[in-house]
Amino acid sequence: MRPTTRFERDTRVAQSSDGSFEADIDPGWWITRGPNGGYVAAILLRAFSAAIDDPERTPRSFTTHFTSAPTRGAVRIETSIERSGRSLTTVSGRMRQGGRLCAVGLAAFSRTRTGLEFQHRTRPEVPAPERCDRLIAESEAITIRERYEQRPVPAADTGLRAGGWIRLRDGAPADAAQVAAFLDAWPPPTLERARSRPGNPLPGLPTLELTIHFRSRLPLPDARPEDFYLTLFRSQTARDGFVEEDGEIWSRDGVLIAQSRQLATFLGPPSR
Repeated sequence: MRPTTRFERDTRVAQSSDGSFEADIDPGWWITRGPNGGYVAAILLRAFSAAIDDPERTPRSFTTHFTSAPTRGAVRIETSIERSGRSLTTVSGRMRQGGRLCAVGLAAFSRTRTGLEFQHRTRPEVPAPERCDRLIAESEAITIRERYEQRPVPAADTGLRAGGWIRLRDGAPADAAQVAAFLDAWPPPTLERARSRPGNPLPGLPTLELTIHFRSRLPLPDARPEDFYLTLFRSQTARDGFVEEDGEIWSRDGVLIAQSRQLATFLGPPSR
C-alpha cells in the first residue's frame, strides 16, 4: 500500500453524527491572502463523493462559488442529495467556518453512459516535462508552490498564455479532487499580461466561480504516482473588473481529463 500524500491528508473529510462533514484548512495551500480556490474546491468535492458513497458514480460536472476565503482551521460542509436517478446523482453543498459561508457547490455524478463519441481536440505539442524548468515561488507567502512540482511550457509552444506540467511533490495517481486543485494551481494568464506592462502593480485575482467538466474516469487506468499532467489556460476578455480563464488538463499520452472555466475579479489598482 502506498503512503498517504499530504494532499490526501489535507483534503480529508470526516462525517459527523448529523450527516455533515468536517475538514481542516491547512496553511500549506496558501496563495498570499488565503487558501487557493482549487484546494477549497477539492475539499468540497471530497465531501460530495462521500455523501454519494457510490464508486460507480464519478463527478462529471462540478461548480464552486467562492463567497468568503476560509482561514486556517476547521470547516463544516453541509451536503444535500438534490436528486438521485438510475445513473445520475445531483448533489449540492455549503462550506461554513464559524457561521460564515465560505463556498457553495453543485455537482453531477454519473455512471458511465453510452452514446455518440468524438473528440476533435488533440493535446498540444509541447516540450516534455524533463525539458522544462521548474516554477519557483515568488514569495514565501505562496506556500502552495511547495506542494506541487510545476514546469511551465513556453506560451509560443501552446498558443495559450499560461500553464505547463504539474504533479504532487509526494506523488499519487490523479483523482478527481487532485484534478480540481490542479485546474486552479497556476498563476493566471492575466498576471503575465500585467507583468509585461512596467509600472503597473500586479493585481490580486481571487476566483469567484470555478466550473469543471470531467471528461475521463479517474484515476486513469495506467496512472502512476510519478506522472505529470499538462494543464493549459487562456484568458481572452477582461472587462468591468472581471476576467475569465479557460483551462484543460491532459495526460502525458494525450487523454483529455477535464476542462474548466472560471471567473475572477481584480483586487488592487486596475491595469491600463
